[in-house]
Amino acid sequence: MGTDAHVFLRELARGLRPRSDQLTQVVLQRLRSELPEVWKYEDIAALAPAGLSEHVDTVLDFLEGGRELSEVTTPPAAIDFACRLAEHGVQISELLRVYRLVHAGLLQLLYEETGRLTKDPELINAVTIALSAMGFEYVDRTSQQAVTAYQRARDRWLQRRLTLINEAGTRIGTTLDTARTAQELADVGTTHFADLVTVDLLAAALHGEETHPADDPPVLRRIARSVSDGGPVSLVGPGPTHAYEDGSEPALVLATGQPLRLGIKASDAPTWLKVDADLAGTSGADGFHSVLLVPLWARGNPLGLAQFCRRRTTDPFDDDDLLLAQEISSRAAVNIDNARRYTQERSTALTLQRSLLPQHAPEEPAVETASRYLPSGSRAGVGGDWYDVIPLSGARVALVVGDVVGRGLQASATMGRLRTAVRTLADIDLTPDELLTHLDDVVIRMQRTEQREMDEISATCLYAVYDPVSRVCSLASAGHVLPAMVTPGEAGAGRAVDFPDLPIGPPLGLGGLPFETAQVELPQGSLLVLYTDGLIESRARDVDASLAVLSDVLARAPASLEETCDGLLEALLPSRPADDVALLVARTRALDADHVATLDLPSDPAVVCEARAFASERLAAWGLEDMAFTTELVVSELVTNAIRYGRSPIQLRMIFQSTVTCEVSDASGTAPHLRRARTFDEGGRGLFLVAQLSEHWGTRHNREGKVIWAEQLITPADAA
Repeated sequence: MGTDAHVFLRELARGLRPRSDQLTQVVLQRLRSELPEVWKYEDIAALAPAGLSEHVDTVLDFLEGGRELSEVTTPPAAIDFACRLAEHGVQISELLRVYRLVHAGLLQLLYEETGRLTKDPELINAVTIALSAMGFEYVDRTSQQAVTAYQRARDRWLQRRLTLINEAGTRIGTTLDTARTAQELADVGTTHFADLVTVDLLAAALHGEETHPADDPPVLRRIARSVSDGGPVSLVGPGPTHAYEDGSEPALVLATGQPLRLGIKASDAPTWLKVDADLAGTSGADGFHSVLLVPLWARGNPLGLAQFCRRRTTDPFDDDDLLLAQEISSRAAVNIDNARRYTQERSTALTLQRSLLPQHAPEEPAVETASRYLPSGSRAGVGGDWYDVIPLSGARVALVVGDVVGRGLQASATMGRLRTAVRTLADIDLTPDELLTHLDDVVIRMQRTEQREMDEISATCLYAVYDPVSRVCSLASAGHVLPAMVTPGEAGAGRAVDFPDLPIGPPLGLGGLPFETAQVELPQGSLLVLYTDGLIESRARDVDASLAVLSDVLARAPASLEETCDGLLEALLPSRPADDVALLVARTRALDADHVATLDLPSDPAVVCEARAFASERLAAWGLEDMAFTTELVVSELVTNAIRYGRSPIQLRMIFQSTVTCEVSDASGTAPHLRRARTFDEGGRGLFLVAQLSEHWGTRHNREGKVIWAEQLITPADAA
């Protein structure tokens, strides 16, 4: 054989060529025993023999051909092997360890074969040195090329994962709907790395209750699922409630908040997985071999559980899959929590809002009304729009519409407080400008007394008072849009729609700025249309265009006020409004002249008898003789009080509607008040008698003085 080591190595390689498969199996067996974790991936285990065989052939080719190692390239199968390791998330240190073990095993086999072929110590020493030098250089070159391929594949893999996470960020949480958000999580999971995804939420979380880890098995409801077979399949509505047995893996994940990665054997599938398969509507749990159980937690509280299962994909879930599932599940959990909190707050605010609004159209002799309230369809939440119809003395009625700046519970609560304040101020019969001035003071006090981290309280309000006797509408606006007025046309002519050019004061809460009352006389049967800006403000059209549409609808509106409301909403809001909308439509009525009687009185006690006789005559004309005694007594006390404490001119007015109202006006601004008369007092019982004999009584002030009024109900016996 000679003493030349290179010649010996050439002959050695030529002799080992027929046994290359045997050498491959020996090295492969060593790798399996040293690196069992790499062989858990089926595609890697299938590719390893081909890659190792190419390495053996490459080494033998260089030994036999005597070529320079600078020409060496890593075998294609070995490059593919490195890329597969990268795609499975195997650390690069494991790849380098594979190379060390492979080439160490090959060198060991070559050393053993050298010792078998020759006993010459000098040749053995020369061959050993040559093999060692060649082996180290071969490992350096081939491993460097494999590492480069690994890094490129790893970068591509990371980029795909990053793209998936970004996609999950855009696909999950597109709406503030709990069920849809859960379904989006399930669909993303089956699109990319799972064959079945289910989402269970705690029943307490779905009911808007606070959730916390508990020892008892919690009750869950399956709210979403997606199956990759034939495309994602979603639930039609929430599934039935269920609970996992205490000590089971899902119960453990729910209690601890820590995810689990499980391998499932076909012959030993857990009971809870079979139940899950039934709930998911799949054909059974026999095919599932790998499962991820990921808790859904948000803001430190558990919400439910997401399960990712594999059946068709042969590879089991790895740690990177678990991290990915955790990432998209945590994002989904925050969105689900936001959705349920939004739904809970919106429902509460809407319930509060509707409870504070009139529950039905009030029956008022002065006007016929119809109304609508539409909450916004945006994510911003329920606003503070409101409307009201308030009966006033003297057969008059107040129409109110307002809008609190802001959203949610705070706006709804503020709306309720302002509505109560308006009703309280209306009860003392203030003029519209005076009422808005006092309401402005109420808002300013609310701003000062409440510590708020949000914007200051602000609101707009329109307050209108309609008198069916004079057919005059007095109104004032605090930053609110003015109403539309529709007057009936003459015979053969259409309706006239007008948007009056009246003064608009500042919004409530600014303080120090005046409001102004304007008066408009309306024919009988006119329409007053009060609304908030959500009705006419739209992204699809400007305000002028919306007012034109509103005018067109009102000009040809049907006789029914309910149909008029529906027509306005259909024309101006074809879809869910972006802002809350309050709409109040009122048709005015005029009081017949024979239902109103007035009598001017001098400031002389002797005219009390004349006032009593006048009241008795009017009651007889109205067919209410049975009310004469109490009415004469009320009129007597009111007129006496005006003569004794008031100033001329004095006037008695009687109004007949569903009630009989007696009003006595004078030029004095002094308001009367009830007092308790002592046993031997000769006076002081007049207003007490009025209060006892009347259903309601009170005082209202005007620019000419004051009016004391009393209302008496008309019983069926009186009407007969």
